[in-house]
Amino acid sequence: MDTAFVLVNCDLGSEEDVINDLKHIESIKEICGTFGAYDIVAKIENADREKVRDTITWNIRKIPHVRSTLTLVGIPGQS
Repeated sequence: MDTAFVLVNCDLGSEEDVINDLKHIESIKEICGTFGAYDIVAKIENADREKVRDTITWNIRKIPHVRSTLTLVGIPGQS
């Protein structure tokens, strides 16, 4: 199983809308609003590494009000 953590920056005041949109993406297993440099952290899990990449590129980054993302890819066997 491949895992990635996506740190999301969004437009001011749009955090709840972005979180609601993230909830509808199949590969996203956890979502947490945060204080600090990033507004939201989303955990993606999928057996197919390409599906993880596609989820970030074609789903998360296309959500309205998402300004930027930073992806941290998990190391297999170190979870």
